[in-house]
Amino acid sequence: MKNVMDVLEERGFIKQTVYGEELRKKLENESLTFYVGFDPTADSLHIGHYIPIMAMAWMQRYGHRPIALFGGGTGMIGDPSGRSDMRQMMPRETIDHNIACFKKQMSRFIDFDGDKGAIIANNADWLLNLNYIEFLRDIGVYFSVNKMLTAECFKQRMEKGLTFFEFNYMLMQGYDFLYLNQKYGCSLEVGGDDQWSNMLAGVDLIRRKEQKDAFCLTCTLLLNSEGKKMGKTQKGALWLDENKCSVYDFYQYFRNVEDCKVAECMRLLTFMDMDEIAELTKYNDERMNAAKERLAYEVTKLVHGEEKAEEARKQAKAAFGGNAEDMPSYEASKTDGLLDILVGVGAAKSKGEARRLIEGGGVSIDDRKATLDDMALPAEIVEKGTFILHKGKKMHINVTLK
Repeated sequence: MKNVMDVLEERGFIKQTVYGEELRKKLENESLTFYVGFDPTADSLHIGHYIPIMAMAWMQRYGHRPIALFGGGTGMIGDPSGRSDMRQMMPRETIDHNIACFKKQMSRFIDFDGDKGAIIANNADWLLNLNYIEFLRDIGVYFSVNKMLTAECFKQRMEKGLTFFEFNYMLMQGYDFLYLNQKYGCSLEVGGDDQWSNMLAGVDLIRRKEQKDAFCLTCTLLLNSEGKKMGKTQKGALWLDENKCSVYDFYQYFRNVEDCKVAECMRLLTFMDMDEIAELTKYNDERMNAAKERLAYEVTKLVHGEEKAEEARKQAKAAFGGNAEDMPSYEASKTDGLLDILVGVGAAKSKGEARRLIEGGGVSIDDRKATLDDMALPAEIVEKGTFILHKGKKMHINVTLK
């Protein structure tokens, strides 16, 4: 069997490691326990969590045991990494609710059952009851303030002011690693590249205090061709909860990724075979559409299940392939104007809102954007007696004129 590190490297997961060759040998010869941390700042995972979760899934497939660590304690402080302002502090009840949502979503990727199943941990269990003096004496002595101030995660905050409250975050995350090492024999932390400084602090703490092996590995970020983070829709973040981002919108996001990013997304976000990925993405023409459809289907299936992925694929084909039979239908009069129809199908609450939708480019008739000139339906549409009405990417109605 391949070393999982080779798999992660081949698929493009690994951004940085520390003690990399030593880690490679450990993964080759031992079953390691490793952890990935999640701060429960919302009630749903989003696409930014997806790559570390897939890394967890691959490592579990190769015999290593994951710990999903939820930051019930650190979530009360907030991670300053990548921030120019202070995060809002959340009450315990909100954090507990968010953790429950995370667990449910992660179960689609990670096996939590049996003796070898993933472990669920919440750092509130040990952080909230720490004795401050003992913590400073036993843990604080291993952290150099001078070194901490050079960490990338603090640099953006130094100009505007970094509170001591937030300054403790690195110590808390380092202590998490130490605690998991002592309780579960955890020797590897996996996370996003923006966590590099915090992760190194944990590795250093274990190696100095416990005199044990400890490692960290960061995952690459999913970026578009302009170097910006992928995962934003017109409505905001690409959430894994269908109540925050519909299954159809989720599917369409990946159906519409840039051609140059399809192969990378397949490697990072699916379990597809590498040879199949290479075969599907070798083209530079319209044949890439088939690869995009496959990508969208595979990612949606992993996140939302096969049934909903099939439904989203069917809706997309109906909307953009002209298969009107699979769309919701609406019967209108040939004398109705476009504003009347938009209100009638529920796309707008009033004619004023319908007009604004058209002006904003949010309405299409068949395969072209509607304009205010279409408020009285074009003669060719009336004569044809049917058309497909699109509101954004989510609503597609087969309209029949009587």
